Amino acid sequence: MIPDRQLCEAADGGGGTLRAAAGGLDSAGSGALAGGSCAMLPTSDPDLIQSLVDHAGMLVIGLDVEGRIQWMSRGLEKLSGYPTDEVVGRDWVETFLPEEHWQAARLMCRGGIGTERAESHVKPLLVRGGAPRQVDWFHSDLKDAAGNLTGILCIGRDVTELRAARAALEVSEERSRAVLETAVNAIITMNEQAVIETVNSSTERIFGYLREELVGQNIKILMPQPYRARHDGYVGAYLRSGEKKIIGIGREVVGQRKDGTIFPIDLSVGEALLPDGRRVFTGIIRDLTDRKQLEEKILQISEEEQHRIGQDIHDDLCQQLAAIGCLAKVAHQQLARTGSREAANLDEIVRLVTQANVRAREMSRGLLPVVLDSVGLMEALKDLAQGTERIFRVSCPFRCDRPVNVPDNKMATQLFRIAQEAVANAIKHSQAGRIEVQLAEEDQHVLLLIRDNGQGIPDNVSGKRTGMGLLTMTHRARMLGGTLSVEPDEFGGTVVRCRVPVPTPQKASPKKP
Repeated sequence: MIPDRQLCEAADGGGGTLRAAAGGLDSAGSGALAGGSCAMLPTSDPDLIQSLVDHAGMLVIGLDVEGRIQWMSRGLEKLSGYPTDEVVGRDWVETFLPEEHWQAARLMCRGGIGTERAESHVKPLLVRGGAPRQVDWFHSDLKDAAGNLTGILCIGRDVTELRAARAALEVSEERSRAVLETAVNAIITMNEQAVIETVNSSTERIFGYLREELVGQNIKILMPQPYRARHDGYVGAYLRSGEKKIIGIGREVVGQRKDGTIFPIDLSVGEALLPDGRRVFTGIIRDLTDRKQLEEKILQISEEEQHRIGQDIHDDLCQQLAAIGCLAKVAHQQLARTGSREAANLDEIVRLVTQANVRAREMSRGLLPVVLDSVGLMEALKDLAQGTERIFRVSCPFRCDRPVNVPDNKMATQLFRIAQEAVANAIKHSQAGRIEVQLAEEDQHVLLLIRDNGQGIPDNVSGKRTGMGLLTMTHRARMLGGTLSVEPDEFGGTVVRCRVPVPTPQKASPKKP
């Protein structure tokens, strides 16, 4: 039988040891002493004290002042595999702990006799016929009614599974941290207010900010204008409507580094609802600078090749056709003076050669690179429309209600090539009788639209059937940080829309000396 008076006195006067054990008891599922105190228990009821100590979750040992076992709870008997009768009188440290832990355990158990004991210690408990268990031990003094020290009370809690789960969680967190920190893409998490909560090392490398400079900032710090000013509105609109424009979809946009450099990125955003009801967003950002440079180089090579072919047509083929036309015209004049019936046939040949020369010159002009000033794109598109009407005998008006200035010659050239390809597709594939080319500027974006009245886009169009034309147009638009769509027109036919931003770079603030 456990000495109930000594147990209660130890709990009341020993720094709340039993109350601490009661917390572990509650976590084990009893709840009998949660928030309670042994002083609240009637010491005249030894059965209640015995029931408490013998609870399956309670590991209790009563020791004498020398640390020898006097009694044990049934929970400890069951866990260790040793009955009390077998271990009474033995040193508890040498009985239940591995030798390498003896010194530290004795210091914790007997070194604090007569003092407040607030600290606990975790030691492996030797188990008969099984693997050691990890137990968190508390110690308190046992005193008689006169206040004389009679022994030591040890109360333990089996934390084996808890420590194993904690270790597994730490390993999982370390693995996740390693994945995030070694990822080549920037990974950012933010809350519903668009405030950055975490970033990985690649975010620092790509954007040029230190981690401390980003955490706590609004995500728009990584965006150029005009997107920076509108971002909070985008997030608010999504939270209200749930309409996804980037979340769960991904798209190519532009970012801004700390030094003000604007660069292309591929952004995909995921959304997660945490157990506490909080919503977080995770953005994965891939720097597309190298890919865009490669695409630009490929397109540059294509431009150079088109220039070479156009120059060859102009300098070689057109000159030869002109020479053939001159010789044929002289021959025609000679036959006409003699009254030969073949003069009429030769006159037709002269007409066809002249027409072929004109068409070859038109083709060479389309292949030569566009050299544009700030308003040259409008003139180039106007010439494209007029040339299309002359060569292919279709209606091709050009509309530009207000002047559109594109000072970047590369951007103007790529937009012209998109229009050129779209017009060619309308003629070759849609058999259009009317093609309309429009150019406009709206909200710091250049808008290019090509609409035709042809056969339209088949419903089952596939990537293999679209050919290289659509892919090339899409690459050109993406290279400029814009978007391109090809859709059926509501009035029949097809409409090609290209929307390209003209961002205003933010000047980098001067560094302090």
